[in-house]
Amino acid sequence: MSEPVYRRERVPVRGGALRAGVWGERGPLVVAAHGITSSHLAWTLLGPDLGRDHRFVAVDLRGRGGSRDLPEPYGMAAHADDLAAVIEHHGGGPALLVGHSMGGFVVAETARRHRHLVDRLVLVDGGAPLPLPEGAGTVREAIERTVGPIVARLERTFATREEGRDLWRAHPAFAEWTEACAAYADYDLVDLGDRFEAACRMEAALADAPEVYALPGAVPEPLPVPAVFLRAARGMLDEPDLPLYAPGRATEWLPGVAESTVEGVNHYTITLSPRGSAAVATAVRALAH
Repeated sequence: MSEPVYRRERVPVRGGALRAGVWGERGPLVVAAHGITSSHLAWTLLGPDLGRDHRFVAVDLRGRGGSRDLPEPYGMAAHADDLAAVIEHHGGGPALLVGHSMGGFVVAETARRHRHLVDRLVLVDGGAPLPLPEGAGTVREAIERTVGPIVARLERTFATREEGRDLWRAHPAFAEWTEACAAYADYDLVDLGDRFEAACRMEAALADAPEVYALPGAVPEPLPVPAVFLRAARGMLDEPDLPLYAPGRATEWLPGVAESTVEGVNHYTITLSPRGSAAVATAVRALAH
């Protein structure tokens, strides 16, 4: 079967239009959401795979990528309503939703707010509340300690695209640099004419961050649809013994979810490596059929 054609589209949402990347023209609808400072090219390996037998639609969340100029408010409810608009745009579903990192929280909220549009969920190293980093006194400190050096790029500029790539190449999680990583890094930059800046807006990341942590008073909450949770065995900085999610955290906070571990990948390469994207594709096909 030939590789599906990739195209970009605009979907009308509150305040403007949401950008999405689309692979595939027929089959079950799968809609994907990325992480807190990421873009739809986090799925640049998964799209061509699933697009062979699915309609795979990956969005740029409000405040990121090609959707960076959509207005506030941000937050999981706003993102969930945007995803609902995407599902309606593609026929009304019900759709299988895939969410990586913060995108896991987005798709979970979409299932809660728009149950009639959602069939099942694949949560990829995200979607279960995280413990607050020790000593973090503000939301900004919490996100900086969780995401690490990547968040700092949101407040700097780059003279060239190559300089922007260099930031990602230096990140321990991207030690195995590939064409997918390069495409992801290049899309992350906005050309301002005399310089480049990150496509994710800092205010969007800071507004969304509180909803990914287990704040005081938070309680476990089952999901309204069947779901699986894929846990990266390695951490944000590719640490072998410090994954973002400890074993059992997902099932503790999302009772009933089926949790499994993807070995040999970190929080980023669980989507941006052949091993990681293959594991996600397998999980999607298993749930979709």
